[in-house]
Amino acid sequence: MKAVILAGGLGTRLSEETDLRPKPMVEIGGKPILWHIMKIYSSHGINDFVICLGYKGYAIKEYFSSYSLHNSDVTIDLRTNTVEVHRRLAEPWRITLVETGENTLTGGRIKRVLPYLEGEEAFCLTYGDGVGNVDISASVAFHKAHGRAATMTVVHPPGRYGVVELEGDRISAFQEKLPGDGARINGGFFVLSPTVGRYIDGDDTMWEQEPLRGLVEDGQLHAWKHDGFWQCMDTIRDKRLLEDLWTAGNPPWKSW
Repeated sequence: MKAVILAGGLGTRLSEETDLRPKPMVEIGGKPILWHIMKIYSSHGINDFVICLGYKGYAIKEYFSSYSLHNSDVTIDLRTNTVEVHRRLAEPWRITLVETGENTLTGGRIKRVLPYLEGEEAFCLTYGDGVGNVDISASVAFHKAHGRAATMTVVHPPGRYGVVELEGDRISAFQEKLPGDGARINGGFFVLSPTVGRYIDGDDTMWEQEPLRGLVEDGQLHAWKHDGFWQCMDTIRDKRLLEDLWTAGNPPWKSW
């Protein structure tokens, strides 16, 4: 099975980091968040990736083109211009990097990589800016069991603000950073049939709009409920939160 990762957006809400690099290359614990996402899939036996490039996609190409060298013991002989690799520490990943257009929307990016998914009964899809301890294997099994075109992992949004209850001017209750009020949101980590391509018109199609609504109307979208850890990295605050969790040791999304 392959995993498709949407890694081409501008990441404007994280401009402190993304002026110089694409959002998936923003580092958590010295590694790009893209690496963390791939490690999540790899821990479930998925090591074949299709990465949708766009904004500053060359940075992702350069990172992976030197990845094995950076993660291995080597001897570099400048006299003979040769490199001897002594011990390889790189993951067993196969990575297809696809230029899907700097201004292409999420649905268009999916449509553009479908030729690289020929022969696949199903594939995984996620965004390049969110992590979680999602049970990928279980979500794939769930998808195959219900037999529809699409499975969306749905999560409770992280609470951001303290909630105050009032009686007149008196505060009667206060709870800090409550999670969502029972509602769930799209947490990414989809499992899809390549047939979802027929719901996507072209480059200007947003996956989260017409395609998902069409799948809902046709009864082809099922929800995989995830109640564990999940966190997107939309802002510098989110980045610092994930960095703090990594620094503290045993971050909740680490399953490898």
